[in-house]
Amino acid sequence: LSSPSGLTHESHKKDVEQVYLRCSEGSIEWMYPTGALIVNLRPNTSPASYKHLTVCIKPFKDSAGANIYLEKTGELKLLVRDGDRRPSKVYCFGYDQGGLFIEATPQQDISRKITGFQYELMSKGMASDLHTISAPCRPCSDTEVLLAVCTSDFVIRGSIQDVTNEAEEQESIIHVGVNKLYRQKSKVFQLTGESGNWRGQIKTLLECGVKPGDGDFLFTGRMHFGEARLGCAPRFKDFQRMYKEAKDKGLNPCEIGPD
Repeated sequence: LSSPSGLTHESHKKDVEQVYLRCSEGSIEWMYPTGALIVNLRPNTSPASYKHLTVCIKPFKDSAGANIYLEKTGELKLLVRDGDRRPSKVYCFGYDQGGLFIEATPQQDISRKITGFQYELMSKGMASDLHTISAPCRPCSDTEVLLAVCTSDFVIRGSIQDVTNEAEEQESIIHVGVNKLYRQKSKVFQLTGESGNWRGQIKTLLECGVKPGDGDFLFTGRMHFGEARLGCAPRFKDFQRMYKEAKDKGLNPCEIGPD
């Protein structure tokens, strides 16, 4: 977390301050923005790998006081306009497309303004292999399911306990009861004290129309900005069939117990 403050150079409203971030994910808050801020993402990886990186930013819900641009060799491309209130909107670009230039907008009272966002760096392959980008609600093919089992941040067998729809954010929250936890990158799925069962939440797009239903599913997906996002989610009996067929042919990309 980086938290520069515009009050440190209030008398120099044209100042440009530079911030260097080494982590692959995190957040930045610019308190009382004045002048401009250049955000340099310098992950602890070989510079040769930079061209394979995608950068995504997600502005805080109450972020205000500055425009956020993508800057390369002096040319600016507006990413987020000050006052743009689109909850959960994520902006992504290739690392080699430029850096972030944040310019404060004129304010009568800067003490009431804080510009902030979360950021993530990921490989372009990881960003593009999410079938949800091009067709967010279509079912995955057998091959996509088997690959998702090997590469996803979380893989669980579970049932849909409830679905909460958030119209403002155009998202649905799937409340999942976990029967078997194969893998999770973060502790999204946890034991609940009252029942002693594993539970967790997965987010997906509202347009996909997810509804509570009977039976078990194999839920897979990735972590984005601290939230579990749904990837492939076949019915568990269908996963068992495709896994067995692939295993019999020696084509399954990784081993996982289907039962």
